[in-house]
Amino acid sequence: MRILLTNDDGVNSKGILALNNAVKDIAQTTIVAPARQQSGVGHAITLMKPLRAIPTMIDEDTQAYAVPGTPTDCVILGSRNLMEEEPDIVISGINVGENLSRSITTSGTLGATFEAAYFGIPAVAVSIQVKHEELKFKDGVESIDYSFAEKIVRKLVKKIIEHGMPEGVNILNLNIPAHPVSDEIVQVRLANKMYDTDVEKRIDPYGNPYYWIIGGLIMEEDEDTDVYTLRVENKSTLTALSTDMTTDVDLTKWLE
Repeated sequence: MRILLTNDDGVNSKGILALNNAVKDIAQTTIVAPARQQSGVGHAITLMKPLRAIPTMIDEDTQAYAVPGTPTDCVILGSRNLMEEEPDIVISGINVGENLSRSITTSGTLGATFEAAYFGIPAVAVSIQVKHEELKFKDGVESIDYSFAEKIVRKLVKKIIEHGMPEGVNILNLNIPAHPVSDEIVQVRLANKMYDTDVEKRIDPYGNPYYWIIGGLIMEEDEDTDVYTLRVENKSTLTALSTDMTTDVDLTKWLE
């Protein structure tokens, strides 16, 4: 079993080490991740400049490839060149912060999984909820406890190894709460929105305008959604995704 690991937080994120720890004894892992933070790049791909894959030790006994590009680039390089054989699974994460609702299309974490799915490779996106008011840093490094997340990831990957992906599913989007009440994984649908996006205009010291994209949290009221289950019930959520974006709407009469 060969697993390609990537993320959008960068090759030096503790999350990708945790991901590797979760599966390295049940599969052969290869880590190919962006050299720098790539959050919010979605499914972007680098086409107008060359890419490099730089061997990098991310701890005493773990080597990775650092790619100065996007998570999608990492999946392409890893699966099509750096690995001797195509991976059986691609896992992206463990992302610092949830990837919930239909806004997942902007996520670099999910972007990597979509690229894997287009290659016909089963893919899993993994994210952990972060309570920013609780987040602490030591020597510039975040102090997130990934131990529970590692257990949940391992549980899910073992299920995929044993049974394969569910029929018709290309991607599984897993979100893990900051304060879990159990190790239960609950299947949910995507909420409509997680944030109310807006733009704030400001003026710099020279009188020139600049802009911040901002967004306040929207609390989903429907209990079968990822936002509600993670944020209210503190349970790990799993959403089955497909790359088939075609709707079943008949446009025949509309086109007449």
